[in-house]
Amino acid sequence: MNSMTRALLAALVLAVAAVATWWAWLGWDTGYTIDPETGAVSGPYQPWQVAGCVLTLALVAAVAGWRLRPWLVAPVLTVAFTAAWTVHAASTDDSGLWAVGAALVLVGTGLGTTLVSGFAHLIRRRRG
Repeated sequence: MNSMTRALLAALVLAVAAVATWWAWLGWDTGYTIDPETGAVSGPYQPWQVAGCVLTLALVAAVAGWRLRPWLVAPVLTVAFTAAWTVHAASTDDSGLWAVGAALVLVGTGLGTTLVSGFAHLIRRRRG
């Protein structure tokens, strides 16, 4: 297997991992919570779901960054996760605010996966 084939296969596995992470933590939850005293609406995600999602993506980025180049890991995880989140949000939001959320998810995921995969790759290189 040549290096291009390995890179494409790695990118496919990373994309599947990103979408699976989104689905496992966030994709199934579409309900909103209304506080009966204040009438405030929150959701659809609970803090524990977002924390679990972030930690899972960080773990995937760290393992992938250890084994692969960060220039492959960060863009694939970022685009795949953001796409999964965006498709779902756009289909369930009538206000149009999903676009703002998508931009925030893109930036946050991009920064996080770049830092984590880059740091893991750097540690591996220094350990020699």
